[in-house]
Amino acid sequence: MPSADELLGPSSAEALARAIGTAAPGSPLPSLQAAGDGIQGLALRERADLLRDALLADIPGGYPDLARVVRAAAGSEEFTGWLIWPVTSAVAAKAVEAGQAADAAAFEDALALLAELTPRLTSEFAVRVLLRHDLDRALSVISAWTDSPDEHVRRLASEGTRPYLPWSIRVPEILARPGSTIDLLDALYRDESGYVRRSVANHLNDLSRDHPELVTSTARRWLEDPAPHTAALVRHALRTLIKRGNTEALGLLGFAPAAVEISGPALDSTTVPFDGSVRFTASIRNTGAETARLAVDYIVHHSKANGTQTAKTFKLTTATLEPGQSLTLERGHSFRPITTRRYYPGPHAITLQVNGVPSQRAEFELLPSTAPASATEPVPAS
Repeated sequence: MPSADELLGPSSAEALARAIGTAAPGSPLPSLQAAGDGIQGLALRERADLLRDALLADIPGGYPDLARVVRAAAGSEEFTGWLIWPVTSAVAAKAVEAGQAADAAAFEDALALLAELTPRLTSEFAVRVLLRHDLDRALSVISAWTDSPDEHVRRLASEGTRPYLPWSIRVPEILARPGSTIDLLDALYRDESGYVRRSVANHLNDLSRDHPELVTSTARRWLEDPAPHTAALVRHALRTLIKRGNTEALGLLGFAPAAVEISGPALDSTTVPFDGSVRFTASIRNTGAETARLAVDYIVHHSKANGTQTAKTFKLTTATLEPGQSLTLERGHSFRPITTRRYYPGPHAITLQVNGVPSQRAEFELLPSTAPASATEPVPAS
């Protein structure tokens, strides 16, 4: 992934200052001019917040004043890319400030302005400020975005309302009212744009963390009235439930409960070096009288610092076995240190999961690292 400097660095701050300066001639913009020097060393979201606050400080007045400058700046060729994030955040912040003064027009115009800006990067982070302020009023406007001719605006309807949108603030009322966004997804799951459909799948997958029944019932409705891409969308949307072994989700994808005999997993060693790997083999036999379609995953039960274990599921394969037919599997799993996961020495285990049903556990010990502690620490993001 590009660094924070590449996405929202000093050059972006300078470009934003130029675009705003052209839109508001005569304004000295001291905060924006200084922001480029203060942005170094900050995380990406902190940079966006710094530029947002600088923009709010340099454009006095109420929401209409800021909106007028932003729309004028949209004529600049530089007014695009990651610098749009702090601009949309400033628009949302000023609209909520106006909304607290009972200015409903500012709230709705801010939503319209976010829709205008979203093709230049995305307004998905900023729209959540308005959702938090008045969910029902925001959703009544956002619902119309599902008919927009612009795929970026249609995607914003789904992406901006996701329960667990990465890098964003939470919207507690969406989490408390999980069905509140289903109408948006119903309007978009058949969308012609893959960009939009991916967002719909990710949104439904977010909901599956807390409300699996809502997700499976929604997916079932869509599969009953599918478009050409609906099956693929549903597979992506159900990925978390499949890893959890949810039988309803598995059944929707054609993996019904099956009569199988699982042998293994058998490990090549019961001790594994800290930066080494463990290999396992297993076999699955269809003992039933019907053809069995199988989704096979494996689960690594990692030891935690406090001595408990946490499970992580990995895809292994899918297979179709005729009665009496067997499948032999072999896989290696690495414990080489990586920045996104920290390993702790101690007892670990591997199990298979076949159509949501776990096998017996195969236990092993992950040995302590012999390298200096700093050599295995995650590398901080730049």
